Amino acid sequence: MLFENEPIVLKMKDAEVIYFPAFFNSSEADFYFKSLLNSVTWQQDDIRIFGKTMPQPRLTALYANNEKPYSYSGITMTPQEFNTPLSIIKTKIESETQHKFTTCLCNLYRDGNDSNGWHSDNEKELGQNPIIASVSFGAARVFHLKHRKDANLKQKLILQHGSLLLMKGETQKHWLHQVPKTKKVIGQRINLTFRTVY
Repeated sequence: MLFENEPIVLKMKDAEVIYFPAFFNSSEADFYFKSLLNSVTWQQDDIRIFGKTMPQPRLTALYANNEKPYSYSGITMTPQEFNTPLSIIKTKIESETQHKFTTCLCNLYRDGNDSNGWHSDNEKELGQNPIIASVSFGAARVFHLKHRKDANLKQKLILQHGSLLLMKGETQKHWLHQVPKTKKVIGQRINLTFRTVY
């Protein structure tokens, strides 16, 4: 249906968030999911949460067009060079956003037990007011946003297969986001978060 390709601008205070439900059509999304599942060098790092070290509840990989590392939650990742599927995806997103991205943090959620806790993408190497482009392939997952200061301000999205979520402006300054665990029997999901590391 045509309307599925129309971007949805979320009405959020102190934020600029745009959701493209079908940025990639179903056949493209199927192709990229299978390709990335097999071509990305997935790894599981240990993460420190509340003073405890534990395996990160998902697999990750870092790719970039430079050699600049990226650090978050006590993890420092060194990038690999963009592979072909990631390069093609990056080019399409850059054409839509008119923004050049240097780096992609890839996440593989193996099932409903894999998750990403409350956080913002506000690391200093991303600069002020970073643009984050988040692409989803595979099983749909719930995505929550909440305002840092106003507990009444919340958003909930279902990130669909082939979708693009664009977070701009002061979103990372004022909002946190997460992908919570679910007890539902759910398949694998690949999430690509493109960003610019300075």
